[in-house]
Amino acid sequence: MSKLQQGTTAFRKANFALFAGGFITFSILYDVQLLMPIFAKEFHVTAATGSLTLSVTTFALAVAMLLTSSLSEAWGRKPIMAASLILSSLIVIFTAFSPTFGSLIGFRVLQGIVLAGLPAIAMAYLGEEVDPKSLGVAMGIYISGNSIGGMAGRIITGTVTDWFSWRIAMGSIGAISLLLSIWFWFHLPKSKYFTPKPLKLNMLAKSLVGHLKDPALLCLFCIAFILMGSFVTLYNYIGFELIAPPYRLSQTIVGWIFIVYLTGTFSSTWMGRLSDTLGRRKVLWLGLVIMVIGAALTLLEPLVLKIFGIAIYTFGFFGAHSIASSWVGRRAQTAKAQASSLYLFFYYSGSSIAGTGGGFFWSTFGWSGVIGFIICLLLLAFPLSNKLSSIPAKTLQTK
Repeated sequence: MSKLQQGTTAFRKANFALFAGGFITFSILYDVQLLMPIFAKEFHVTAATGSLTLSVTTFALAVAMLLTSSLSEAWGRKPIMAASLILSSLIVIFTAFSPTFGSLIGFRVLQGIVLAGLPAIAMAYLGEEVDPKSLGVAMGIYISGNSIGGMAGRIITGTVTDWFSWRIAMGSIGAISLLLSIWFWFHLPKSKYFTPKPLKLNMLAKSLVGHLKDPALLCLFCIAFILMGSFVTLYNYIGFELIAPPYRLSQTIVGWIFIVYLTGTFSSTWMGRLSDTLGRRKVLWLGLVIMVIGAALTLLEPLVLKIFGIAIYTFGFFGAHSIASSWVGRRAQTAKAQASSLYLFFYYSGSSIAGTGGGFFWSTFGWSGVIGFIICLLLLAFPLSNKLSSIPAKTLQTK
C-alpha cells in the first residue's frame, strides 16, 4: 500500500474532507464572537460576561484536546473526527434555541469538549497517511480550511443576524456544518497506516510533565497564551466599539472586517521563510512589534486607520504564531503530539482568560482600556523571548 500522493483521487478526497473539517471546526468555534454585543443586550449581561460564550468553549476545547489525541491512539482517527464534527453541528443547532444565557453557556461548554476531536487528530492523520513529499501541500490545505472557516463563520453569522436573527444565524451555521460533516464521513479515506495502541494515561501525564519542565518549551507555551489571549481580546471587543457611535456599523459590515484574516495567510509563510535567514528569535520579536504597532493604530479615530491597524495586528499575530508553534515541534525531541497539545492548551487558555478579562477593561475604560491591556500582555512576551535567547542555540535547535 502506498501513502496518499498529490495528484491522486484519494489524496484529493482526503484534502477536501479535512479542509471541510477545519472549516466546520473554526466556523462553529468563532460564530459567537460577533454576537457578543447582542448577547449582552438580549440577556442583560456585561460585555465580560457575554464574552464567556467564546471563553468557556475555548477553555473546554483546550482541556479536552489533552485527552482526545491519546484516545485516538486507541480508538482510531477517522471515527473520532467524524463523530466530533457531526455532534458539534447538532449542538450548534440546539444552541440556537437556548432560552436563557445559562443554557447558552452550557451548550458552548459542551461544544468545546466535542470540537476537540478534530484539531487534536487531523495533523496526526495527515502525518500517517500522506506521503512525505505531499505532506506540505496537504497540511497547507487543512490549515487554510481553519482560517477560511473562522472568517466565513463570522461573516455568515453577522450577515444572517442582520437579515433575520442570531438564532437563525447559528441554526444556519449548524445546518451547513452538518451537511459538510456527513460529506466528511463518506469521503475521508480510512486509515491504512494507523496501529491501535493501548490507552496509557500514566504515560500521557509523564510526557506532559516532562515538557513543562523544559524551560524553552515553557517559554513558548506562555508566549502562545499571550499571543492568542491578546488576539482574541481585540476581536472580542472590536464589535462593541464599531457598532457604537460614532461608527454605528451594522453586524454585516463588522463581520466583513474579518476578511483581514487573509493577511495571515501571507504573513505566516513570509515570516517562516524570513526565520530561515534571520533566525526564529528575531522574527518572533518582529511579529510582536508589528502586533503592538497595529494595536496602537486602532486607537486612532478614523475608521480607515482603525481597520488598517486591525489588519497590521492580524498580520503580526499569524506570523508570530507560526514561528512559535513550529519552534515547539523542533524543540520537543519525544512525544511531539503531547508537546503540540500543551501548546494548544496554553493557546486556547489565553483565549479564555484574557478574552474575558478584556471585558472588564472595556466596561471601565472603553476601547483605550482594551488596547492598553493588549499592549501590556504583548510586552510580557518580550522578556520571554529574551529567556529563549539565553538558552544555548544548540539546545534550542535554532539560529
